Amino acid sequence: MLRKYGRTFHLPQSPGATSDDKIMSDVAALLNAAEVIFTEKMDGENTTIHCDGCHPRSLDARYHPSRDWIKAFAAGVSPLLSPDERIVGEYLFARHSIAYSRLPTYFLGFAYVKGNVVQSWDATLLRFAELGISPVPVLFRGQFSEKSIADVISNLDLSTQEGFVVRTTAAYAEEAMPTHLAKYVREGHVQSETHWMNAELVKNGLR
Repeated sequence: MLRKYGRTFHLPQSPGATSDDKIMSDVAALLNAAEVIFTEKMDGENTTIHCDGCHPRSLDARYHPSRDWIKAFAAGVSPLLSPDERIVGEYLFARHSIAYSRLPTYFLGFAYVKGNVVQSWDATLLRFAELGISPVPVLFRGQFSEKSIADVISNLDLSTQEGFVVRTTAAYAEEAMPTHLAKYVREGHVQSETHWMNAELVKNGLR
């Protein structure tokens, strides 16, 4: 059965939130966490790999030439997954609003879900290593605070980076995503009124 990855709410100070987005109303779970991880928010297509293949977050299975690569990549990973395991990441083959020229690969993982639990960050990295999956770049690991948020933002280049995602390093239930996971997106992130699937396919670059 296809499982849609949950929605990531915006931090209250995220300038890129639109009227259609959900805003985190209570950051207590992040503030009270022993540790959090900030990772770069990559500008691609949210994609889930499971034991039977892969699908985008929208569950939109219509053909698009950019999806050939991820289907082939998933074919090598899926046989190694049990029915209760899912790998979620950002698929970056097609250029959206940000052009990448030195990606390590086209699929960068950010979540390992087993059953209904998003696994701890360390367990996630371990499983990624076993499966040959590259993780999204880590920007900061430590306490969640106004200072850590400000420090991460000050180190972003918002001309080439969309923003960041922050989550507890400890595991949490999928239903707790609205309180244990949040994003910060640059102002006016989407630069074109034409959806990337309807525009000319432009590949991002690899190292």
